[in-house]
Amino acid sequence: MSLINKMLQDLDARGSARSADIASDVKPVAPEAALRSKRRIAAITAGLIAVALGVTGWMLLPLKGKSFDAKPVAAVAPQPAAPAPAPAPAPAPAADPAPVAVAEVAPAPGTAAPAAGPGPAPRAAEPEAAPQRKRAEAAAPATAQRAPASARRDGASVAALKRRESATASDAEAPAAPANGVQGRSETTVQRADNTYRRALASLQEGRINEAIAGLQQTLGINPRHDAARQTLVGLLVENKRSDEAVLELQGALALDARQPAMAMLLARLQIERGGSGIETLLRTLPYANGNGEYHAFLAGALQRQGRHREAIDEYTAALRGAPDNGVWWMGLGLSLQAEKRNAEAADAWRRAQASGTLSGELQGFVERKLQQVAR
Repeated sequence: MSLINKMLQDLDARGSARSADIASDVKPVAPEAALRSKRRIAAITAGLIAVALGVTGWMLLPLKGKSFDAKPVAAVAPQPAAPAPAPAPAPAPAADPAPVAVAEVAPAPGTAAPAAGPGPAPRAAEPEAAPQRKRAEAAAPATAQRAPASARRDGASVAALKRRESATASDAEAPAAPANGVQGRSETTVQRADNTYRRALASLQEGRINEAIAGLQQTLGINPRHDAARQTLVGLLVENKRSDEAVLELQGALALDARQPAMAMLLARLQIERGGSGIETLLRTLPYANGNGEYHAFLAGALQRQGRHREAIDEYTAALRGAPDNGVWWMGLGLSLQAEKRNAEAADAWRRAQASGTLSGELQGFVERKLQQVAR
């Protein structure tokens, strides 16, 4: 309105100035001319007011067919849907429901607006139907969201139960874990025997002799050719005066493999201590003791005790080939030569025994007495 007032003031000012300049030349206007002038001024004023109103409306109001630019609304993260409450019973509709204002939607560009007719205005939605519809629409997504979640939970529970049952079945069917802790491969017989042998040695170190013996016997039950376990077991049995068990273990070992001179010598010794000769045991393993002076000398002594001096002479001779400075073996050879009436050879063997310097004082005296007997 300030723009209109300014235009009017400018017109009045220009009119006053012009009246002052031409006052002398203008004559009084007749009443009809004055009336027409006033009507013209009023028409101009009305036109100016209409123009001003149009400009103001163009500036303040949107053009028809255009919509306001709407700012984007930030998306709200969906919250966990709460269980939808049971719908309350719909109250009875009121007698005179208050009209609900319906926002007018501007038609899209290029679409003709519906013509306004004299027909009756559209009635607003029922006051109770709208809240119920809104509650149903709000409850529908929550129910749809809850249903899949419940289904997923039920499905996950069933899947987890099936996995547990499968794992239990697999554990029941899986073989026992190896004693050495190695996973993914079965333990071999040799590995199991070695593990049992180590446990038996641990028991032996802790002083649990009976437990160690049982562990060693278990080792041999797994692997009968475990030489270390058998030697340890025989030694424990001998030390604990369990000679019968030791003999059985040694006989079993030699039955599996006769190529064990040490086992044969130990078994023959035990047999001799128990009143046997041990010769058969030693002769059985003799082919595998070639070059073993101890073995030949031990067999020679066993033969000598049984009066088999010729065989004993051969075995002593074989033993001395590898150890010519052994005085005890020279002394034993001299005894067998004397028994065979080969006194000169016996005396020579005894002198070799004295010269070796390996005889004890007692044996030195024994050899001197034998030399005196031969010299007579």
